[in-house]
Amino acid sequence: MKTNGGGRDALASLVLLDQPGHLMRRAQQRAVELFQRAVGRNGLTPRQFAVMLTIGQLPGLKQTELVDLTGIDRSTLAEMIERLARQGLVNRRRTRADQRANAVELTEAGRQAVHEAIPAVRRAQTQILAPLPQPQRAAFLASLAMLADLPRGGRRAARR
Repeated sequence: MKTNGGGRDALASLVLLDQPGHLMRRAQQRAVELFQRAVGRNGLTPRQFAVMLTIGQLPGLKQTELVDLTGIDRSTLAEMIERLARQGLVNRRRTRADQRANAVELTEAGRQAVHEAIPAVRRAQTQILAPLPQPQRAAFLASLAMLADLPRGGRRAARR
């Protein structure tokens, strides 16, 4: 039987609920559940909202820039943009500088969908943080940003 360096059985020594990766996955699972409950099962998904909010704040972004700003991989984002375009929520057009690149912007229907989702998204974000005492919330968000290797505040999209 393999043991860790201290002679204890490795299987018995690892506590699942002390593992940061496991806890982050569980927290993400809870966050998605609260988001879907607030927005509604037929509403935007968390990733769709993130993409559409970013596009709405920075119209004309190239899809490659959206990958960097949202953290969604290139192929998943391309499929998502395709579906959003078919639903009439975003428009794509070739950029003048690079005819291989697509710039994206919200349609009026897309802008309306984001605006309608914002109150529910805010409620969900409040519910996500509710278990934490108020004084710990800013440090928690800063810690999450560090773990995600992001600048604190996630404001880089708005500053472009």
